[in-house]
Amino acid sequence: MELDPIVMARIQFAINITFHIIFPSINIALAWILLFFKLRYQKTQDQSWLNAYNFWVKIFALSFAIGVVTGVTMSFQFGTNWPGYMETVGNIAGPLLGYEVLTAFFLEATFLGVMLFGQKRVSQRAHNIATALVAIGTTFSAFWIIALNSWMQTPAGFEMIDGKAHVTSWMEVIFNPSFVTRLAHMLLASGLTAAFIVAGISAYKVMKGDKSKGTKNAMHVGVIVGAILIPLQIFIGDASGLLVLKHQPDKLAAIEAIWETEQPAALTLFALPNPETRTNDFSVAIPHLGSLILTHSWDGEIKGLNEFDVHPPVAPVFFSFRIMVGIGFLMLFASWVGVFQLWRKKEISTWMHKVLFGMTFSGWIAVIAGWYVTEIGRQPWIVYGLLKTSDAVAPHGPTVMITSLTMYILLYAFLLVSYLSVVFYMTNKDVKNNIEAAKQGA
Repeated sequence: MELDPIVMARIQFAINITFHIIFPSINIALAWILLFFKLRYQKTQDQSWLNAYNFWVKIFALSFAIGVVTGVTMSFQFGTNWPGYMETVGNIAGPLLGYEVLTAFFLEATFLGVMLFGQKRVSQRAHNIATALVAIGTTFSAFWIIALNSWMQTPAGFEMIDGKAHVTSWMEVIFNPSFVTRLAHMLLASGLTAAFIVAGISAYKVMKGDKSKGTKNAMHVGVIVGAILIPLQIFIGDASGLLVLKHQPDKLAAIEAIWETEQPAALTLFALPNPETRTNDFSVAIPHLGSLILTHSWDGEIKGLNEFDVHPPVAPVFFSFRIMVGIGFLMLFASWVGVFQLWRKKEISTWMHKVLFGMTFSGWIAVIAGWYVTEIGRQPWIVYGLLKTSDAVAPHGPTVMITSLTMYILLYAFLLVSYLSVVFYMTNKDVKNNIEAAKQGA
């Protein structure tokens, strides 16, 4: 079987972004949670809040380091695998990536050292400011990356001159039609990812015998943050759907596996999209509900895939979307049950600890699935309606691509196993220390 270099280049970038995105999705919100721990300690002088901070700042530092490295290699691929992309839209993509480095990465890198090593060397106020600036830096980073990615989905504020994009309005480029909603969606996704990691790891520590107040405080914060953010995420997700309906109707048709235009449109709960017959096998659908959810009208029209000359691959988009939504409802259940238990009994039950631990990395899966919906749903375009993926790829042969792809897979698999091993090593070590401190009456 002949290996297609274009497909392999796409797989290589997909592996890179899949591995990279899980770390910013933790750190953007975890930095703010760490700031909350510090401020609670400053207000109450309760050592348990500082203990929670001291443990989670280690997880933050580890995630930050791997996120930076994988982000750099991802940027390299723009030049090595996708030269047509930078040649065509480099006047827009280059500055936006540069702004991310200048306003976000430098801010994070400058004050991260103070945050990690300056707690006993600077005043409490100075350390709090450093923690806040790192949190602001992580958010700025998301701002610029989402600005670029949103522009690739809904390009605006440019004109084409001699086959190259030139900016006519940076405000329109940055604040393109989908930017605000997609930024909110990503920030909330990060909040949920961090919340469930904090809650899940803390629940694991409790299950291992750690009854310290700091561990329970962290778990409660994670549950409460998750309970607050998930309804907001559902609302923003609905707004995102309306934007996709308006600007990328072919993506919406792929998300819902709608082949023929429907009015009203049913909501397909499950199906096996069949691209050969251009129908859905084993479809389970609810009449009218698709129109109601997707258009906010009982009889709204949804264009089918057959209306478009080119459209995204259906199955990956269809199933990724349902994985994301399914995990969202699990998050809603877990966080709200946890908050209800805290409200009624002032503590989370033993069985709920197991649920929270089981959902520790659920945010990762939801973020990756959502990213696949966004990126695969844009195909065959790398910049929607402007530049096709096939026109941007480098002319590498299969041998070159299979070699680099194999190296990426092996390296990232090793890094992921190493990361999780270190996380649980630090967790188990902290559990042991807390149990010994409790025995000594500390």
